[in-house]
Amino acid sequence: MLAPHFVVFTDLDGTLLDHHTYRWEPAHEALDELERRRIPLIFVSSKTRAEIEVVRRKIGNAHPFISENGGGVFIPHDYFKLRIEGASRVGRYQCLALARPYREIVVELEELAEEAEASVVGFHQMSGREIAQNTGLPLREAELARQRDFDEPFFFAGAGEVQVQRFVQLAKQRGLEVERGGRFWHLFSGSNKGRAVREVISLYRRAWRRRFRAVGLGDSANDLPLLAAVDVPILLPHPDGAHDRAVLARLPRVTRGSAPGPEGWNQAILRILGGT
Repeated sequence: MLAPHFVVFTDLDGTLLDHHTYRWEPAHEALDELERRRIPLIFVSSKTRAEIEVVRRKIGNAHPFISENGGGVFIPHDYFKLRIEGASRVGRYQCLALARPYREIVVELEELAEEAEASVVGFHQMSGREIAQNTGLPLREAELARQRDFDEPFFFAGAGEVQVQRFVQLAKQRGLEVERGGRFWHLFSGSNKGRAVREVISLYRRAWRRRFRAVGLGDSANDLPLLAAVDVPILLPHPDGAHDRAVLARLPRVTRGSAPGPEGWNQAILRILGGT
């Protein structure tokens, strides 16, 4: 069978998963069509490996995935009949670790907060119950969110705009990335969603040896690197119907989805596939 014409990369929270309920079922028609056409669907998320594995099992996804804002690329063993330089064995996967380890990022977060005089609260300071309260996740899944390898989610507690901007500037001076997601800010270093997506695209090119188009879907500024790395970027609106201004400023020609979450995701994918 010839390789598909597309590879689809998607953010999860607020994109394939509903921002409030985390439901994906409204996207079932498009998911079934991707499966029927054997088009790979790559999850690209700030979630941890453990969290993404739960989503993969529920949806029946068996393709590679990208965790913690591009920190790690996880490829099921024997998925690609290729030698993947720099990959190590992690459970059932070959893992390309692209970012600095989590323990270093936690130290950086605490030092930055002190230097910027900004009060922050990171996941390493929160219990599973507190994470569940702040995310709406069930307690069991909130505990999985604490099993981090690369990226630290956090929020500013009472910091003003001056302190926030100072924090971001100091982070960049240290070679760190600061991204604002749907619920939390994220601190990480060494990779981003875009770099990880490009790594996966390169693997498919080596494996398939034919042309294809990379499609990307996201909803927030945190997804900008992902959207900038693909051929067909699609920006879904926030729950209030507004499209992210930071993404529009950087990618003015991005395709705007017509609805938020899995409903908009379903429409956008079916529209793309209907044009083939």
